[in-house]
Amino acid sequence: MTVPHQIFVVDDDEDIREGLMDFLEDNGYEPVGAADGREALRLLGTAAQRPCVIILDLMMPVMDGRSFREAQLRDPALSDIPVIVISAYKDGEDTARQINATTYLPKPLDLDALLGLVKTHCVPN
Repeated sequence: MTVPHQIFVVDDDEDIREGLMDFLEDNGYEPVGAADGREALRLLGTAAQRPCVIILDLMMPVMDGRSFREAQLRDPALSDIPVIVISAYKDGEDTARQINATTYLPKPLDLDALLGLVKTHCVPN
């Protein structure tokens, strides 16, 4: 039996996070949700498998997307995991570029575009 590819969804908006997780699960992936960057780092540190991609919101309490990405890049075990930044803010694309994210998608999300990006990093089982 094959293990589904794991994808981390890091977003403080519970409706968006849960909706994305349901969508990804329906498409053959194993999503793991985190409400902020600190929780995501904790979960990454204890994960049984590495995610094939991280979907990351920029604006979150506790630890925002920029701070999460800086911590991720400092950790050799996590630094090469691709990151798709999602944001409703007008400077989201510039910020994604500044933090060396793999790509950027504006909110509200185009789920077909998101799935296409995910498939470039993770092949569903």
